[in-house]
Amino acid sequence: MANFNLNINGKNTQIDVDPSTPVLWVLRDHLNLVGTKYGCGIAQCGTCTIHLGDVAVRSCQLPVSVVGNQAITTIEGLSENGDHPVQQAWLEHDVPQCGYCQAGQIMNAAAFLKHNQDPTDEQIDAAMNGNICRCGTYTRIKKAIKTAANSENA
Repeated sequence: MANFNLNINGKNTQIDVDPSTPVLWVLRDHLNLVGTKYGCGIAQCGTCTIHLGDVAVRSCQLPVSVVGNQAITTIEGLSENGDHPVQQAWLEHDVPQCGYCQAGQIMNAAAFLKHNQDPTDEQIDAAMNGNICRCGTYTRIKKAIKTAANSENA
């Protein structure tokens, strides 16, 4: 076991865990931040996507020992009141069906839009490739990303 000082959603948190523990399990099992979901466990589906700094990463394969002093943002920390432009666009376009993958989809889209505020359809497809939605809401996801990109707050 080792002691880690983590910045999660803007708050400093100390946690004593095995250094190889994936960040997903630190969030869910130790800190009760359960918005980040477990999907495949091999970083292929995108359900567990969080931000490490400004980059979208898969938390199921990210050992807590490599986080260092980089800030972690989960879906709970993306916005205080669910008013992030991506979250608002998701509601506007009624994106979720079952909703299981949506936190990961939103986190990936938000990180993508930080670096590309006027994406083409092809760029959206490339950026979101690997975030799997078993319900197949990809058309609505793309529309929501376009709407969020056009928002003045994105």
